[in-house]
Amino acid sequence: MRVLARAEAALLNQTGYLFQWSPVCLAVGIGLYFSLSFEPGWQVYAYLMGLIAALMGIGCLVRTGWAALAIGGALIAAGFILAGARAHSVAEPVLSWRYYGPIEGRVVALDRSASDALRVTLDRVRIRDVPEDRRPHRVRLSLHGGSAALMAGQRIMTTGHLSPPQGPVEPGGFDFRRHAWFQRLGAVGYTRAPVMTVAPAESAQEGVRITAWRMEISEQVRSILPGEIGGFAAAVTTGDRSGMGQDTLKSLRASNLAHLLAISGLHMGLLTGFVFLVCRLGLSAIPAVALRVPVRKLAAVGALISAVTYLMLSGGNVATERAFVMASVMLGAILIDRRAISLRAVAVAALIVLVLRPETLLSPGFQMSFAATTALVAVFGWLRDLGQLPGPKWLRPVVGLLLSSAIAGLATAPIGAAHFNTMSHYGLLANMLSVPVMGLIVVPAAFVAALLAPLGLEVMALKVMGLGLEWILIVAERVSALDGAQGFVVSPPSYVLLMFALGALWLALWRGHARWVGGAVLAAAFLLWGQGHRPEILVADSGGLVGVMTKAGRALSKEKGSGFIASVWLENDGDGVDQIKAASRWPNGADLVPRYVWQGKELVHITGKRAAQGFDECRENQIVVSAVDLDLKGECGLFDPSRLKETGSLALLDGRITTSREMIGHRLWSPDPTKDHKRLRDQ
Repeated sequence: MRVLARAEAALLNQTGYLFQWSPVCLAVGIGLYFSLSFEPGWQVYAYLMGLIAALMGIGCLVRTGWAALAIGGALIAAGFILAGARAHSVAEPVLSWRYYGPIEGRVVALDRSASDALRVTLDRVRIRDVPEDRRPHRVRLSLHGGSAALMAGQRIMTTGHLSPPQGPVEPGGFDFRRHAWFQRLGAVGYTRAPVMTVAPAESAQEGVRITAWRMEISEQVRSILPGEIGGFAAAVTTGDRSGMGQDTLKSLRASNLAHLLAISGLHMGLLTGFVFLVCRLGLSAIPAVALRVPVRKLAAVGALISAVTYLMLSGGNVATERAFVMASVMLGAILIDRRAISLRAVAVAALIVLVLRPETLLSPGFQMSFAATTALVAVFGWLRDLGQLPGPKWLRPVVGLLLSSAIAGLATAPIGAAHFNTMSHYGLLANMLSVPVMGLIVVPAAFVAALLAPLGLEVMALKVMGLGLEWILIVAERVSALDGAQGFVVSPPSYVLLMFALGALWLALWRGHARWVGGAVLAAAFLLWGQGHRPEILVADSGGLVGVMTKAGRALSKEKGSGFIASVWLENDGDGVDQIKAASRWPNGADLVPRYVWQGKELVHITGKRAAQGFDECRENQIVVSAVDLDLKGECGLFDPSRLKETGSLALLDGRITTSREMIGHRLWSPDPTKDHKRLRDQ
């Protein structure tokens, strides 16, 4: 009883600070939904709705610290329901076979793939011999053939390959199939044929006017600022990265400046802050206005209008929507005479984002954005309670900038390392040299250019913007070229990132000396990160690539083909070599039929029909991985495309085979392939 009394007293001591935990509880429920290996039925949702009603009733009736636990439990259940409702609401047909033939659709987005190929996303899709009720809502094609300039709303046709979105390249890895499900992307592929226009954009503008407007602005910006600077300018104004080359992107990533490309919290904050300051100073300079109207609130309205315009101009992607919500909450706080920057405002923004798009909880952008914002607000709140920033008054702006960069970098570095397996050792230096230029030159110049564009006078403002972006690109190039600029980090076990998040949140949100428990959890997470072991053998879901762990690092069974899978495996190992180097590690060389002995068993990899000729019998102590279907005699473990379609990618660790299917289960975005085959056969 004494323990319960102390727990209740601890909860009562948090009175006034418990609202900040609301998005955490909601996120726990969302995370539980995505962690399941089966799709819940309606009975589960009915039970949870009853549970919410019961817990909310308890929370209203019980006037003690336990009421907070009841409400927290209700929020967890609500998060689960929200995630399930969202997953069902975006359901669209997904291609379940490999397709080659004519593809027709309306252009709704353009970007570039990792191989620097132009990619086009199409809706209103038509593909041969596929009825309308089974056509994907959207498809994405990489264009390797010739094509004329593409515009949003334009209807195009080509001949190409389509396939279902790929599952994880290794068990427990990033599930692109789930990501595509929430984007309503039912197929991905490529074409080497020319792209032809079926109907011009003018006749198919409905629903894509804003996208067409954005692309027109991008073209105008690139015509004034040619080359990579123009591509960078288009990226930070309209979100269009199609004009940027891979070398530039690599330099920005290696120097930890890639976040300047994404229209997210930094850009939205700089823009709204600049507009708020200009409006407030301008209105305050007019005595008749300053003495009669609430200048601060009018400035907030002006900043909010600029945020809405920027949201539309940028295309409204998830990162920009998240940034808009955060900016709107803070500006709204000014309108109702509340503190604009507080943990409560951050909590409100997180709640709105999670309610609208529960799936963003799993994205690195959401995690890094709110990690940085929460850390900045919490640390500067502590400093405010202490009195002021350290150092003389004239130096405090510089100290504040240094602290901001350091705090945001420390808060996001573990998350970025866990997702992307890289650490930028000079990232703080690069950000110190670039972020002020973005805030003082690039964003103000872009705002002035937008104001002057209707008059046709935007050229000079864009030229000034280009000078700032040129400086940032120079910093990225010089920093990324430094020795040891980029390090590689092995992927942590899945529970490590969860421990890191909970420990950091406890440290930031809990009041009292017990908050330091969060620091202990953080330390434990970092220790456990180093204890994780990578799989000894990895097998691609196509059977086209095998990777084995050797003393020199991951050895790959071939030096060409399955390049994306190879790069992800090596990144997750924290290995910075390329596929050719990794293939040279294969024991005794990767010949026509690569072989590898593992725990008394021989692993055999067959990659084509020529290699399969004459291989018609296998031994009990063999594991055969094949990129072509085989009919073998013997008792070996056979993983050919027919079986891998059911299992997905494989990982062998500590003598046990783990499959992607086993870890994912049967979800809306990952249905049972045997049932899907049966359905196709019956039709």
